[in-house]
Amino acid sequence: MLLADVSETYTDLVTSVFSSTIAAKAWFATAAVILALVQVTTAARIYGKLRFLPERGAAIATTHRWSGRIAFLCTLPVFFHCVTILGFQTPDARVAIHSLMGTFLYGVFAAKVLVVRDRSLPAWALPTAGLTLASLLVVLWLSSSLWYFTNVSFGF
Repeated sequence: MLLADVSETYTDLVTSVFSSTIAAKAWFATAAVILALVQVTTAARIYGKLRFLPERGAAIATTHRWSGRIAFLCTLPVFFHCVTILGFQTPDARVAIHSLMGTFLYGVFAAKVLVVRDRSLPAWALPTAGLTLASLLVVLWLSSSLWYFTNVSFGF
């Protein structure tokens, strides 16, 4: 029963900090969404669409890169629990939408990483990939963490 051992170990690890695995997922997803908002804001500054942030340069670029890296890391425990322990589910519309969008998230992430590296693509490709990724993350947050915070508990 290897999966049972992984599930128990994961649950023990997560519940050493959080009250439940669902609470951990909600808070990690919330951190990822906040960092995604930092990503969108700094990207808008990099593209010259926002003027209230500091000048484009190393500080904005570094903030953009690191907020993305940390956001990605925040999604990993959520992804692990959803895929290996819960799996794809469709008991109601909210969960079905959440499961469907979750299956697309890492595909869109991989596409965005490839678009970042490919300088031959049109200028609109990178912002489109980034906004698609951020939008998927927000939909996932709305269909899970917001539901958890408003219907179950707001605590850790």
